[in-house]
Amino acid sequence: MAVRILVVDDEPDLELLIRQKFRKRIREEDYEFHFAANGLEALARLDEIPDIELVLTDLNMPEMDGLTLLGDLAERAPLLRAVVVSAYGDMENIRAAMNRGAFDFITKPIDFQDLEVTIDKTVREVRGVRAGIEARRRLRAIQREMELAVQIQRSILPKSFPERHDVDVHGEMMPALSVGGDFYDFYFLDDGRLAFLIGDVSGKGMSAALFMAVSRSLVKATALTGVAPNECLKHVNDLLCADDAAGMFVTLFYGILDTRSGALTYSNAGHNPPVVLSGNREPWSLRNLGGIVLGVQPGHEYAAGAVELQPGEGVFLYTDGVTDAVNEGGARYTQRRLDARLRALNSASAREITAAVLEDVRAFVQDAPPHDDITMLAVRYLGKE
Repeated sequence: MAVRILVVDDEPDLELLIRQKFRKRIREEDYEFHFAANGLEALARLDEIPDIELVLTDLNMPEMDGLTLLGDLAERAPLLRAVVVSAYGDMENIRAAMNRGAFDFITKPIDFQDLEVTIDKTVREVRGVRAGIEARRRLRAIQREMELAVQIQRSILPKSFPERHDVDVHGEMMPALSVGGDFYDFYFLDDGRLAFLIGDVSGKGMSAALFMAVSRSLVKATALTGVAPNECLKHVNDLLCADDAAGMFVTLFYGILDTRSGALTYSNAGHNPPVVLSGNREPWSLRNLGGIVLGVQPGHEYAAGAVELQPGEGVFLYTDGVTDAVNEGGARYTQRRLDARLRALNSASAREITAAVLEDVRAFVQDAPPHDDITMLAVRYLGKE
């Protein structure tokens, strides 16, 4: 893009001389010169011509002199730079010009080689400042996007947990600095069947938050029709694949607990297998059914799993932000540490389980910034009243 330069001088021959001396740079579209005979004309030209980056101005001119023009430029166009080109090269005029905001000073008669160097140097300054301002603008836009993504993410999470005699549910999430797409959800399909799920969308920021919202809505709408978990995942996967969401995908575990019998049916789309907690034996992971993530391959058939929970037993669901949490030394929290913590929580309530695991992850990470959301959901079958 050519540099737009406004030359302000009342010498009638200067325009011809400049066009002659810089004809090669003009022909190559490096420079684009505009001219005004005094400060008033210069201000009018600035209103007419957008994106002027540099003003070359004399000091001694009729109607409005160069020093007055410099003062106006500082108020009207703070990003523009002005170079004084004047026969008045004494220190008093130089200081006066610099105090009014001049970027540089060249004395007449003009050394055009020096002027070319000065033009290029000044334009680099202008464009560097503008690039910095644009970078800050983009950063503010990103920050606003991240704030909105956080709002979307938090608005989707359940805000209250049921108090029932047959089932105990509680979830926790510690969002990362870069918002991702973690979510959990639960709802009753009828009075005796609790649907619950946890998911993790690929990517970060607003796109991940929106894809999370879409995924969560599709699962809920499908689940409320009463289909089995594997059929629910198959239907949601086909819908997400049809939308072709720019290569995004979501891992998801979905289960239905019959609170009258303890029967748990489930299906898994590439998510971490939940851990079963029992007061009578060691925690153990549900069988990995081998389902692929949602949103990648249409027509995929998801396997169904089933297990019978005894009164007091429960499941702990989590995203990889838990096991992959990293401390300041670069060490990972790991599945082994999670299993050890859960072993001591076999008989704890759902709220106590999620709170204890979250506290343990925070203690491990300490002051290291989180790189991923840390999300978990505990569901404990309490049995018949």
